[in-house]
Amino acid sequence: MILGCGNFGGIGSAPAFFGLGETLEQALELMDAAWAEGITWFDTADAYGGGRSETYVGEWIRSRRPDGLRLTTKTFNPMAEGDDRGLSPARVRRQIESSLQRLGVERVDLYLAHAWDPDVPVAEVAGVFDELVAAGKVGAYGLSNVDGRQLREALGAGSFAAVQNSYSLLDRGVEDEILPLCTERRLWFQVHSPLMGGWLTGKYRRDSPAPERSRMTLRSAPYEHLRNDRVYDAIEGLERRGDPTTLAFAWLLGDERVSVVVGPRRAEHLEPALAALANPLAPDERDTLSAEFRLVPES
Repeated sequence: MILGCGNFGGIGSAPAFFGLGETLEQALELMDAAWAEGITWFDTADAYGGGRSETYVGEWIRSRRPDGLRLTTKTFNPMAEGDDRGLSPARVRRQIESSLQRLGVERVDLYLAHAWDPDVPVAEVAGVFDELVAAGKVGAYGLSNVDGRQLREALGAGSFAAVQNSYSLLDRGVEDEILPLCTERRLWFQVHSPLMGGWLTGKYRRDSPAPERSRMTLRSAPYEHLRNDRVYDAIEGLERRGDPTTLAFAWLLGDERVSVVVGPRRAEHLEPALAALANPLAPDERDTLSAEFRLVPES
């Protein structure tokens, strides 16, 4: 299990929400709680909170001096409103240096292209990532938020070792191409958005307003397709089986092909993920849940 730090100092990479999310003190508390539970891999990105996430992780490293911490960071998105974006070699070189400075480390274990850049040939992206590996600044590199065609193209161009995409009971798109390809090529597949913006916690109710400051009030566009009776029916069925958050994590953790990036907002939010890690679903239980959610609409 991996600690996702995307809400430290912002809400993901959206410039409109830089400065929101967890404060430094709250982020330090979350990292302390995760570390105490044996979570030793932290995931961040240069643009999370406009650099605040990396800075907060760096402060935790400097103040705690943890032995055995592993780090992922990413690049693609702009660091501020109107700033440049993308994966041009010059920008990647600049961004890794700024990431290492904010984190206070000489090397990150995994460096991800946070999105596909249609304006830069993937061979150029692989080339600059290989350069960073050779320089000792990056241990391995991979891709995030890609489709099957893009992943196949990338694998023909470089030594991409990992993929991080959205995957959950409510987002099954990776099952067709991405997961089988990762298995075939022995890529590390990491899940982001395991709770689909909070939908799988059961906090969004039929005919009720979304909770204040939730994803559905801050940036609902990626999830609007879920506002329908089939989704509500499936989630209510999940609730009848037990705690929906725990079951959503257990469904993922029952698949040996995946690792899960969890993004708790408070220390107690780790508890369902840890409970699921201790008790992943058996194959027949997982198959039953898969079938119940198979008919929900895709984005």
